[in-house]
Amino acid sequence: DKVLAELIEPYEVRAAKLREFLEDVKPSLRYDIVPLADPYGPSVTDPDLQCLVVSEETRRGGEAVNKKRLENGLPELALYEILLMKDPNHGQNEEEKISSSSLRQRLLGTLLRPPRQDPALPSRPYVIGLTGGTGSGKTSIAKLLGHLGAFCIDADKLGHAVYVPGGPAYERVMATFGAEVVNEDGTINRKALGAKVFGNQERLKSLTDIVWPEIARMVKEQIREADAQG
Repeated sequence: DKVLAELIEPYEVRAAKLREFLEDVKPSLRYDIVPLADPYGPSVTDPDLQCLVVSEETRRGGEAVNKKRLENGLPELALYEILLMKDPNHGQNEEEKISSSSLRQRLLGTLLRPPRQDPALPSRPYVIGLTGGTGSGKTSIAKLLGHLGAFCIDADKLGHAVYVPGGPAYERVMATFGAEVVNEDGTINRKALGAKVFGNQERLKSLTDIVWPEIARMVKEQIREADAQG
C-alpha cells in the first residue's frame, strides 16, 4: 500500500545505496543485506541475532518479531528504538518524517523522461496515453486534461462498445465462444465470457485477438476526429 509504488527504485539500487551509506557510517563493521521474502525475514529464525533496531512506527513490528521468535524457541531480541528525523519542509498531506513516499509524491507532474522522438509520428495531434492500476487516478487526470481542452478517449468505454449487438467484435465473439455467453436480450454476458477466458491463456488470447484490434481501430478513428476538431 505504498504511495506511488511504481516509482519505488529497484531492490538492487536501494540495496547498493544502503550499503554505501552503512559503510560510510562505519566501514569496520560487516553488513549483510538480506532481501525480505516475507514480513519477518531472518529475524524470526536466526539464533545469532541479539538486537533489532526499530522506530516509533515500527516498534509493533519488532514486538511481533519477538512473539514469533518465542514461538520458534528462540530468545527475544532487544528492541533499540531510534528517533526518525523530521522533514522541515513536509507538506500538509505528507509524512512528518523524511520519507521516500513524500519524495515520490513530489515527483507527480514532473517529466521523468523526454517524449520519444519518432519521425514517423505526426506532431499533431499530440497523443498522451494514461495508464495505471485501479484507483491510480486515470479518470481524475483525464478530467483535468479535458477541462484544459484535451480530447479524451476512454478505452474502457470503447472496450464495452465493441461487444454490443452490431458492434465490431459482437459476431466473432459469439461465434468463437458460443451462445452460452449471450443473454436473452442478445447482449454479450461479460461475466459468462470472463469465466470462459480467465485462467485459460489460449482462450484469453483468442478474445484479445478479436477485441484489441477493434478497440485500437476505434481509438484511431477518435484521434482523427480530434484532429479534425483542431
